[in-house]
Amino acid sequence: MLASIVPLVERARNQNWGLTVAAYVAGSVVGGALLGATSGLLGAVVLGHGGVDRPGVLVALALSAAIGATIDLGVAGLRVPTVRRQVNEDWLHRYRGWVYGLGFGVQLGVGVVTIVTSAIVYLMLVLAFLTASWPGAAVIGGVFGLARALPIVATAGIATPARLREFHRRMQRRASLASRATVGVQGAVAALAVALVVKP
Repeated sequence: MLASIVPLVERARNQNWGLTVAAYVAGSVVGGALLGATSGLLGAVVLGHGGVDRPGVLVALALSAAIGATIDLGVAGLRVPTVRRQVNEDWLHRYRGWVYGLGFGVQLGVGVVTIVTSAIVYLMLVLAFLTASWPGAAVIGGVFGLARALPIVATAGIATPARLREFHRRMQRRASLASRATVGVQGAVAALAVALVVKP
């Protein structure tokens, strides 16, 4: 998807890359915030507006992060639950750049309406739910959406086919590093949550 919105390709479609990317990032933040707010509101309904106590939140977070890391490692053949859907690439030829940028961004920010590649998406949902507060959860979701969208900025210098090919090669080389990083983040969250629970 990143390779579909680069300066080289946007120029060929007579679109403004900067405007498309701005709409994409904004859409991702909004999509993430909406998902987070919904999860936080659901948490408030299920857990009550006070939510659960701090140790309970930390234990739930630690368990969720540990389970997510285990799934992402593929232990016992476990796989991340996901839908088999990607963004509609026909939009690239049907709509203006800011329209498909916004549309793709919202879907990316929501996270669960397209293929999910890491359990860290679900960890964000758990964290938002545990806040039992839609405003706080909206902030969590918005930050998640921003983090999901920012990699597109790395395509800013792709103005030639050679640079696009090199970008693809770099992305392929770094795929396993990104997978390990998500496992590491989840492991760190689990360890920190446990440490905060047992801290006297």
